Amino acid sequence: MKQSLVFSPTLREVPADADIKSHQLLLRAGFIRQNASGIYSFLPLGHKVLQKVANIVREEMNKAGAMEMLMPSLQAQELWEESGRWENFGPELMRLRDRHGRGFALGATHEEVVTSVIRDELKSYKKLPITLYQIQSKFRDEKRPRFGLLRGREFMMKDAYSFHASQESLDEVYDRLFQAYSNIFTRCGLNFRAVVADSGAMGGKDTHEFMVLSDIGEDTIAFSTDSSYAANIEMAPVVVDYSPSLDVLADIEKVSTPNKKTIEEVTEFLNLPVEKSIKTLLFKADNEFVLVLVRGDHDLNDIKLKNYLGANQVELADPKDVKEIMGCEIGSLGPVGVNSDIKILADKAVQAIGNGCCGANDEGYHYLNVNVNRDYTVTEFVDLRFIQEGDPSPDGKGIISFAKGIEVGHVFKLGTKYSESMNAEFLDQNGKTNPIIMGCYGIGVSRTLAAIVEQYNDEKGIVWPINLAPFDVHVLTVNTKNEEQVQLADEIEKLLIENGQDVLVDDRNERVGVKFADADLFGIPIRITVGKRAAEGIVELKTRNGEFSKEVTVAELINEIKNLKLKAFF
Repeated sequence: MKQSLVFSPTLREVPADADIKSHQLLLRAGFIRQNASGIYSFLPLGHKVLQKVANIVREEMNKAGAMEMLMPSLQAQELWEESGRWENFGPELMRLRDRHGRGFALGATHEEVVTSVIRDELKSYKKLPITLYQIQSKFRDEKRPRFGLLRGREFMMKDAYSFHASQESLDEVYDRLFQAYSNIFTRCGLNFRAVVADSGAMGGKDTHEFMVLSDIGEDTIAFSTDSSYAANIEMAPVVVDYSPSLDVLADIEKVSTPNKKTIEEVTEFLNLPVEKSIKTLLFKADNEFVLVLVRGDHDLNDIKLKNYLGANQVELADPKDVKEIMGCEIGSLGPVGVNSDIKILADKAVQAIGNGCCGANDEGYHYLNVNVNRDYTVTEFVDLRFIQEGDPSPDGKGIISFAKGIEVGHVFKLGTKYSESMNAEFLDQNGKTNPIIMGCYGIGVSRTLAAIVEQYNDEKGIVWPINLAPFDVHVLTVNTKNEEQVQLADEIEKLLIENGQDVLVDDRNERVGVKFADADLFGIPIRITVGKRAAEGIVELKTRNGEFSKEVTVAELINEIKNLKLKAFF
């Protein structure tokens, strides 16, 4: 392919609204262009890479026994109402109406559609298990699209769904696809971890996220220093053994704390260790209010709270509800004297606080020397806080450390969440009707592309792995007015194509500095420069990562390129 024919508008300056490397470089190299906030066009080079990522996904899914299909992006409201997610999915679901007033959603995911297809066509256990997948655009109305392809409103996704007659069958396919995902991200050259995760709006249990390690990741991974244990910080259980307080109980005392609302302000004002304070939060769980207590130096994990309560949604109560229920402002909340109708949950660490400090439910006042059971009661003590670095690992091996990660894949054991609500049933060998057991498996294809760029770049541009680059070899003609250089570049292009290489030839009438700068931006792993020794049939062969550079004859090119690939320079 001649570069003069390629649409790849490069940028010399970093776009002002691009905050991370992948966003900056994909824009600068002309791989993508923004059409609206969170919505991008993939230009020819970007599209080539996207298809290479998709093909790796496709090959591994096919090997794992899944079959590809294609479902509509436009989904009927009635299907989402059957599953109960028309309201519960939240504002991220893009809703619209046709000219007849019928409701539809743009596909954020396809559990409802695929369940309806299976429900209507599959009735017997003899047809199970089956796994179906597709690769297509998804739509989510993100409140704050950012980081380019990492958080968009339209994105490319592979979503797969498995259907089973037994839990054992689901477990087997789940393990097989878990391995397929590991193969996919390994083939993409990514440094990743599979971590225990929360299923969120998808539902189900036993889920894992595949996280690409990156400092700009939006998720925090808690991992053991001495074992393979890893979990999303939202899901990592705390196994600290808290010893009961040995403090002699002191008399409770109400003290003035004028204009002191945060834990830091109150403990500093009262000259108390923060570990002696109790943070009190009022939450609304679906339609019920619950008071939650955590130690002052800990952060409440609302995912743990949501899962413990079995709620669809939990959120902090608004100031109006706090005032009406607790009789004070948010900064003065505490568990003492609370109406018995309000459930009080506390993290296990609170049970070990003796002579603690908490809000007095009176603006500008706090209690000192507060003790559980004597001064307030707790409905139940449960694990409600985020794990912290230095805590013991939940598997009993080592301690917890943190890393940032970009989620690129997620696998779920859905169970019968959708089949029960949507009446997707099968007849077993005894003629008994049962709900189909389901699994769900997603990969962000465009997000994976961005994650690759986050891990493969330098100060000059992208450095693609050989199997993902838009072209295998980039041929640069230094002087297009030199007939010997032009002729040799054409001969090299023909030779490489005959030997199965995908070649880009920079035949543009540009300064050599511009050509080298664009080549660095594009990141094609092997570069051949046709220059002043063209008359001798000698060219420069080098790799984009800078680990190899050598002058070779044209006759040596094919073997040298094969050797480079064998030595895994990429």
